[in-house]
Amino acid sequence: MHRLTVEEARQVAVRAQLLDADRPPGLLDVVDRLALLQLDPTAAVAPSADLVLWTRLGAAYDPADLQQALDVDRTLFEMHATVRPMADLRLFRARMERAPAYRQPREWLAANQSFAADVLARLRDDGPLLSKEIADTAEVPWASTGWTGARNVTQMLEVLCGRGQVAISGRREKQRLWDLAERVYPADVEVLAFDEAERERDRRRLRALGIARAKTDQSSVEANDVGEAGEPAVVDGVPGEWRVDPAQLDRPWTGRTAVLSPFDRLVHDRRRALELFGFEYTLEMYKPAAKRRWGYFALPVLHGDRLVGKVDAAADRKAGTFTVAAVHEDVPFTPDVADAVDAELAALAGWLGLELRR
Repeated sequence: MHRLTVEEARQVAVRAQLLDADRPPGLLDVVDRLALLQLDPTAAVAPSADLVLWTRLGAAYDPADLQQALDVDRTLFEMHATVRPMADLRLFRARMERAPAYRQPREWLAANQSFAADVLARLRDDGPLLSKEIADTAEVPWASTGWTGARNVTQMLEVLCGRGQVAISGRREKQRLWDLAERVYPADVEVLAFDEAERERDRRRLRALGIARAKTDQSSVEANDVGEAGEPAVVDGVPGEWRVDPAQLDRPWTGRTAVLSPFDRLVHDRRRALELFGFEYTLEMYKPAAKRRWGYFALPVLHGDRLVGKVDAAADRKAGTFTVAAVHEDVPFTPDVADAVDAELAALAGWLGLELRR
């Protein structure tokens, strides 16, 4: 049982997410270490995946590099709103063989076998295609009170992607292009036994997080818990047991300052962020403006091993400006912290190619 101070636990978490002073060498190294990049269409500052990569790589990162890796080199693949290393496809093959895992999509697919066959035939003959270029021949519409309601083609593509039958082959004007998986994925992907693949995914997740709960609150994109991966640990002043990646222990520490995407994995588990960093955060873009405390797409601020505030900022590409409406200090900034945050915001504006306005 490892016993960590809360400062040591925070440093483990920050270093595992490649947010310490030792920057990684390149894009593929980042995605491999983080295990995934979450995709989100919101681009109040920049698309989340690009912002996560810039935060790790700095000005050397070009968004075209991500598209090259996805669409041309095939070193990365996109699935269910995430980007992952193509080498990790083997960790999903066993899941694909069991998909759909949930009752509603499983029953819906069973009721729409001819629709599924139509989609696969269309892609076989004419792929890659946008979803809107595929006819909707569903016998039973997809039922949802959310944004997926009656979006039958998109939902069928997602289900078939989960089964490993179709895949995202690229993008056309930011819209996904779909094709048969056999034309996107390598032909020689190893298929691990289901339990072995799940254990390896837990290990990969813990390597990316550094320290996490064995079981905890879940998110819709990627689990926040890590099962029995790593070794047990307790954190002084924080109740309960943790799992820690032993490779992250007893290493020298040098921090830096960074502004993060709201979807950054350092803060995505809101419960862990509160327990280890004392950091309260809610993504407020779904709230009415009058009820927001920090802003539509507030960027968490990391300084060393502390999450110290939020930046309410927005990019206006037509006007050529990156406007910082407010910097919310969770703890009063010292002059050094204020200067470091200002420098990071200036660097972000420079990378965006926009004029910084306060």
